[in-house]
Amino acid sequence: MSVVKINVLSVPAEQRETLEKRFASRAHAVEGSDGFEWFELLRPVEGTDSYLVYTRWRDEESFQAWMEGPMKAAHQGGDAQGGERPKPAASGSTLWSFEVVQQAAPTQP
Repeated sequence: MSVVKINVLSVPAEQRETLEKRFASRAHAVEGSDGFEWFELLRPVEGTDSYLVYTRWRDEESFQAWMEGPMKAAHQGGDAQGGERPKPAASGSTLWSFEVVQQAAPTQP
């Protein structure tokens, strides 16, 4: 059964562009991970400063393997020129976890 991980990032208005550019610069960083199924970065439209980072995985073990491998390495390194790691764009984060119990897709005509 697939699992969904939603990282809720509190991002001040002045850091939104920075956050989006950082995610864009890491585009395709997760797609090759074993068990990875889906990614979306969701920008808030109204009433909140929280971005949602939605990922879907084949199982919890696949997610944990990514967290302990590629994700951990990416967050511990410095910038591409070997300098200091940049200050986080988010002021806080919370991880939500779900199991997929039902889903639907468009029907083909």
